Amino acid sequence: MTHPILELQAADTMADQLKHRRDHLPEREQLQSAKNALVRWNEARMVTRRQVEEFGATIEQAEADSKDIDRHLERLAAQMKTVIAPREAEALQHEIATLHQRRSELDDVELAALEEQARLDDELSVMLAQEESLTAVYIAADKETNEAETDIDGELARIVSRLETLRAAVDKKWLKKYDRLREQHMVAAATLSGSRCDGCHLDLSAAEIDTLREEAAQGGLSDCPQCGRLLAP
Repeated sequence: MTHPILELQAADTMADQLKHRRDHLPEREQLQSAKNALVRWNEARMVTRRQVEEFGATIEQAEADSKDIDRHLERLAAQMKTVIAPREAEALQHEIATLHQRRSELDDVELAALEEQARLDDELSVMLAQEESLTAVYIAADKETNEAETDIDGELARIVSRLETLRAAVDKKWLKKYDRLREQHMVAAATLSGSRCDGCHLDLSAAEIDTLREEAAQGGLSDCPQCGRLLAP
């Protein structure tokens, strides 16, 4: 007949294994991978959108500066019509040439910004087209993870509901020692298989086996001389 403490250990072991499975679900790894992909996508989208906006601001500034120059050039052109002194005319011509050069530079800046903005707009369009598929993968992974967790939680609940009954069937003296050993080892109670402790997997000497069986005959359990676990022959 199986000793009650071994049934308790079997239930606790099953619960430990289920908890470990729950903590290391492959579905959760897939969910995290899908989440990471979404996070990376969102970060890239935000960076690209910000760059588009920055180039837009560059274009607006270049256009505004160009309009200011155009207005200045109009004033200088009107002023040239009234200038008589050669030196003043030369100074105005130099200023006009400088403004035209600046205007040309602004045109180059605006053109480059427009080209880069167009390229980034294309990239952004491609990114936005990926959102639906990335979200679908994440939702599917989340559903699979929840289903796997629910299955395990159901098994755990059934085991937990049995633990109180199993613990009540164990002598309080052994239960106290069992709980103390459980804090040190996942397996606190084991069987003696031939000459080997199933807890530490070490062989006991013939004398140790005889002593163990004598103690077990009196109280139903003994201690493994190798690892200290509770042993049931």
